Amino acid sequence: MKPTSLVLSFLIFAFVTEALVVTADAAPDPVLDISGKKLQAGTDYYILPVVRGRGGGLTLASTGKETCPLDVVQEQQEVANGLPLTFSPVNIKKGVVSLSTDLNIKFSAASICVQSTVWKLDNFDKSLGQWFVTTGGVEGNPGRETVSNWFKIEKFDDDYKLLFCPTVCDSCRVQCRDIGIYIDQAGTRRLALSDTPFKVMFKKA
Repeated sequence: MKPTSLVLSFLIFAFVTEALVVTADAAPDPVLDISGKKLQAGTDYYILPVVRGRGGGLTLASTGKETCPLDVVQEQQEVANGLPLTFSPVNIKKGVVSLSTDLNIKFSAASICVQSTVWKLDNFDKSLGQWFVTTGGVEGNPGRETVSNWFKIEKFDDDYKLLFCPTVCDSCRVQCRDIGIYIDQAGTRRLALSDTPFKVMFKKA
C-alpha cells in the first residue's frame, strides 16, 4: 500500500471512530429511581415529591363539577405514596426510560370512569386560565392525533421534573412547559402546566 493511501485510510478510520463516539455520547441518560436503578418501561413506580411537607405522591381525583374524567392530583398527606404508575417510551423496545424521551404515563389502577388512566393534557380551562393534566389518553400510536398524551422527564438540579413538550409530530405546533402544582379553591393540588416545576423522584412500587 502506498504511503498516501495508508495515511488516507488512517484518517477515514479516525473520522468514523470519532463519529461513533459522538453518537454514543449523544444518547440520552437513563432516569434513575431513588435506589439508583434505571427506570424500566412497564414497571410500577410511585412519583413522589422531593420537597417534603407539601403533599405526597400522585393519584386520581374528580375535580370541578364533572365526575369524569378523573384528573391527576397530588395526595394531600405527605405519607401517602398515591397510586403506582407505568412509563411507556415512544420506542418501547429499549425497555429503559431515558431523559428527554416522549413517553406515556399511566396509572396502574382501575377508576370509576369507563376510560383509560393514561395521562393527557386537557383542554385549556378558561375560567382558571390553566392547562391541567387529566386522564383518558391513548397509549402508543405517536402522531398528531395523540400529541396531547406524551410527556417527558428531565433533570432538575440533582432530581427530576416532568414536562409537556411532545416531539412525536413534526408538523404540530405545541407548547413546551414544565408540569407544576396548581392549588384550586377546594385546596386540591392539581398537576398543570407551570413556570414552577414540580421536583420529583421515582420509587419502585
